[in-house]
Amino acid sequence: MKRLEGRTALVTGAGRGVGAALARMLAGEGAAVLVNDLDSGPAEETVAAIRAAGGRALAFPGDVASPGFAGGFLQAAIDGLGGADIIVNNAGYIWNAGIASTTDEQWDAMQEVHLKAAFRIARAWAPWLAEQAAKERAAGRGFTRKMVNVSSVSGTHGAWKQIGYSAAKAGLVGLTKSLAREWGPLNVTVNAVAFGLIETRLTQPIAGETTIEVAGRRHRVGLTKELLEGIYAQTPLRRGGRPEDGAGAVLLFCLPESDYITGQVIEADGGANM
Repeated sequence: MKRLEGRTALVTGAGRGVGAALARMLAGEGAAVLVNDLDSGPAEETVAAIRAAGGRALAFPGDVASPGFAGGFLQAAIDGLGGADIIVNNAGYIWNAGIASTTDEQWDAMQEVHLKAAFRIARAWAPWLAEQAAKERAAGRGFTRKMVNVSSVSGTHGAWKQIGYSAAKAGLVGLTKSLAREWGPLNVTVNAVAFGLIETRLTQPIAGETTIEVAGRRHRVGLTKELLEGIYAQTPLRRGGRPEDGAGAVLLFCLPESDYITGQVIEADGGANM
């Protein structure tokens, strides 16, 4: 029997990169997966890959920063897949600047997508968790549910000219530890993974104007060749992480083997910050 057989997992930002790799891994372990992405096309592509491999998945495109997102996201999993046992808050993007040039709009956008979205999802999940815990205690059975929040070494160590992003990712660590204390009696673990350099479209080598579009605005992404080479040189493994490396670190906290681990943050950074 697969280790997550009968469980339902919800993953935000799962149309590309780490999120897509994680959704496939969770499905490979037997979980039914609700795949979110800002764009419907990538979400459907991840769902198609899971189904082609014999798994169960549904797409739920939408903006995690939207006030009404969390409730719909949870309800779609419960109605369409039968539950909400694992939640991974992975969606996000970067909008960098130093303190003097960071606008209120820029600051708010980083807090909304990285921190407030996770807060809203947790708040929407809480009543259902309490109901399930009461039923399972009465029946004398149950299992451990999981939330995993994707933070960053920018949140655990700070980062040059990433004021809003770093603050939001640091806040996510605080949210993780507080929820771990609150939800422990409900048999729910809450942990975080802080990524170092993971090779996705956000960290791709800069080639001209390398941008992504979020809510109608173009955001420049990518790193210079010199910066990438410097990071590789300072990393004991001498490379950046692949999407599967990041996804594998998150998967550790989703499996039954981690049922007695909660409130923790692990850094998946190739040893760069050890």
